[in-house]
Amino acid sequence: MMIEIEEVSSWEALPLLSLNHVSILVRSVWTSVRFYENVLGFLLVKRPSSFNFHGAWLYNYGIGIHLLENESADEYDTQNEPRPINPKDNHISFQCTDVGVVKRKLEEMGMNYATAVVEDEGIKVDQVFFHDPDGYMIEICNCENLPMLPISSCSFKPKNDNYKKMGANHCGFMEAVVMETAMMESLSMDMMNFSF
Repeated sequence: MMIEIEEVSSWEALPLLSLNHVSILVRSVWTSVRFYENVLGFLLVKRPSSFNFHGAWLYNYGIGIHLLENESADEYDTQNEPRPINPKDNHISFQCTDVGVVKRKLEEMGMNYATAVVEDEGIKVDQVFFHDPDGYMIEICNCENLPMLPISSCSFKPKNDNYKKMGANHCGFMEAVVMETAMMESLSMDMMNFSF
């Protein structure tokens, strides 16, 4: 008995062009507007007049930031102390031309920040993390230093012929996931092709 499996992956990705905006809830629209203008260089732009809630739109660098005032934020906000700066937290990231200048300007403004360095094959990326007035994490980096490599350009050679313990090498963690997925699909197809 032979079982045929019809592949149902004929869908295509959505016809996207680029990231348009990030929308965030804020306690005070005008406090946040000042931050995004003065610290990050965004410009206030016209917002549609049909909205019946307080907010603001800002734009620069090819991206919009939409601020929505959340009047009930204080009643749900039980955190009196600001969250620690954690590079592994949700964040918005911007590339910059000079990380040293970013750190100097943040110091001049009296802002707390944390730094990190990512390194891959001798290429270093400097990162600076800090919070906006509502505690949202912002990252500024020179991420363009790290080349964007399609996962297909990575070598998938397991170490010691052990697929389960395959370590991260040229392409990191995703390499192991892709390899294991491919192996499982192949195994499933082999099992389905057994005839009894």
